[in-house]
Amino acid sequence: MDQKRHFKRPFRIKIISVGDNGVGKTCLIKRYYEKRFVPQYYATIGIDYGVTKTVVDKKDISVNIFDLSGDPIFYEVRNEFYKGTHGAILVYDVTSRKSFEALDMWLMEMQQEMASSVEFERTVVTVCANKVDKGVRRAIDEAEGRLWADLHAFPYFETSAKTGLGVQVAFETLFTNIVRAQEFARLSSSRPTARPPPSDPSGVGRPTSVDGTPGVGGDHAGTVHRLLNAPDDFEKLGLQRGATVEEINRAYRRLAVLLHPDKTVAPGAEEAFKVLSAVRASLLQRVQQIDPLLSPSPDSPP
Repeated sequence: MDQKRHFKRPFRIKIISVGDNGVGKTCLIKRYYEKRFVPQYYATIGIDYGVTKTVVDKKDISVNIFDLSGDPIFYEVRNEFYKGTHGAILVYDVTSRKSFEALDMWLMEMQQEMASSVEFERTVVTVCANKVDKGVRRAIDEAEGRLWADLHAFPYFETSAKTGLGVQVAFETLFTNIVRAQEFARLSSSRPTARPPPSDPSGVGRPTSVDGTPGVGGDHAGTVHRLLNAPDDFEKLGLQRGATVEEINRAYRRLAVLLHPDKTVAPGAEEAFKVLSAVRASLLQRVQQIDPLLSPSPDSPP
């Protein structure tokens, strides 16, 4: 009998960090790995690489992370590192609308450079809204950031590399989701008909037609009717008078996911979606007039 002790290799996962220059990707990574903040800004030259170990669901995990430069001049360098990716940290700076609007471009680049559309679809993505520091003048408020993440079915975290806010949970959630996705893929490979449950982070649901396209449900039709016909803005959002900023934004996110053109073809949904944005802006303005301390930043979008 072989008396040699058997050592089980740790499960290896590959992570990439993606986003514009200066959004704090490297600082987030250093905050997680080294538990420290580096205040000086040094642009990543091409690619930085690091390895760490963690435990997920009682499994030893070796995390290989590739910190990709967001500078366009390094495109020909970073495009070689997209293939074989298990997960991505998609980062924007809450004080920069430009970095937020670039998120769609970064998703397109990931899809273009990965080995196949299947690999892209299997990549687990976490969105980090970074630089959420005390007193910061935000260009993107939490409601808008969460809505973008919800529409793409990505987990969303407000983070600060400076204070450590949200960093640990963002990374640990990403690692856990990757390991569980890989485990599901392994188990389902012997059962070709198996499918993961549909992701619905909004809690709203998405009815579909027989051919799988976005459909029309009772929630959609009723919401459209209420937004277009209710006489009061609070009623349009299904809120009581005196609702807080948080309640207004929560209702906005829920209804925006329900009525977004990518989610439904309900008659009147496009018009109701526009009304929804106007109603939110109106209600937030009312809150500001009542108590300026409860209002969003002046830089926040309507």
